[in-house]
Amino acid sequence: MSDNKGVVYLGPGQVDVQSIDDPKLELEYRGKKRQCHHGVILKVLSTNICGSDQHMVRGRTTAPSGLVLGHEITGEVVEVGRDVEFIKQGDICSVPFNIACGRCRCCKEGDTGVCLNVNPDRPGAAYGYVDMGGWIGGQARYVMVPYADWNLLAFPDRDQALAKITDLTMLSDIFPTGYHGAYTAGVTTGSTVYVAGAGPVGLACAHASQLLGAAVVIVGDMIDERLAQARSFGCETVDLKQEASLPDMIEQILGVPEVDCAVDCVGFEARGHGHDASVEKPATVLNQVMQVTRVAGGVGIPGLYVTEDPGGVDEAAKHGNLSIRIGLGWAKSLHFTTGQCPVMKYNRGLMMAILHERCQIAKAVNATVIGLEDAPQGYSDFDHGAAKKFVLDPHGALKSAS
Repeated sequence: MSDNKGVVYLGPGQVDVQSIDDPKLELEYRGKKRQCHHGVILKVLSTNICGSDQHMVRGRTTAPSGLVLGHEITGEVVEVGRDVEFIKQGDICSVPFNIACGRCRCCKEGDTGVCLNVNPDRPGAAYGYVDMGGWIGGQARYVMVPYADWNLLAFPDRDQALAKITDLTMLSDIFPTGYHGAYTAGVTTGSTVYVAGAGPVGLACAHASQLLGAAVVIVGDMIDERLAQARSFGCETVDLKQEASLPDMIEQILGVPEVDCAVDCVGFEARGHGHDASVEKPATVLNQVMQVTRVAGGVGIPGLYVTEDPGGVDEAAKHGNLSIRIGLGWAKSLHFTTGQCPVMKYNRGLMMAILHERCQIAKAVNATVIGLEDAPQGYSDFDHGAAKKFVLDPHGALKSAS
């Protein structure tokens, strides 16, 4: 290892690729060192730009300048800690974006998104993310992964993994996250589904809904290119710039103004509908999905909501307080699932679906490979609504594999 570089957040709207320290099997956070003999060092083969990263880069969180970004990581093990027993040097692995110890009550019950031991500030941790425990991000050439035996998903065949790396790279976050949103909303054989948002997570959720057997998947967005991408793999779409109400647009497709299940893949930077499409209204999507979901239906909410938003539209929104119609949800007996996706619940099954040609997630989200040095342009293009999932290739491994 040498010449490690990473994508560094400098301030609102600014990222740069800079030299960073080589990873060690330890974490230093707020002046305290944590030894990680249970960890490994990965040579990062692919690492993706995520919409959650974009929230930070826009200045919509309290992320500090100097933060190394990146929580969607796939890599090759190049160094193994003293206490690692089953993961071996040379393994190619997917890294769940949730960092989990495998020992606490939440981990033992499968709730790895809210591990109790890896973040001194609150439950749950992630790589390269604000208030998530200080773990260094993986938009870099090398990264340290703690609790490796527990966290890492090793691919069974190296050549097969490299051949499908642009699909497998989605296992670290957006494919399980989209699947989680659909699954917890109750999507199953014959379901009708509304997915709010045609960004990468929304597209992943739409494809996951198809994998789960949905009869009709309707995707709503305001960006024509993203709606076209949703249609490219068989989804119906609604253009939320239009003045027609969402129930009316759904009725034009299904014959009824409601769906069995709905998924919010937008989160706290939601905008209004129709003439309000240019105005930020953070409760819009939550209220719409309650409106269009049938009585006793389900709503998945993998879209990110935060407790502190410096750019919130009002004082309430700055502290995560939104005007949602909870009375409507209660009256309709809807069930809701929120929070980080516990990636480990789904990643092995989704890996098998990829390896055995049951899904084409890279095609669905329009995976677009760029070099690590091109990350600033990737962030800019993503911020302007590009219908692409940008995959960073720090060592040219994806280019070589293709």
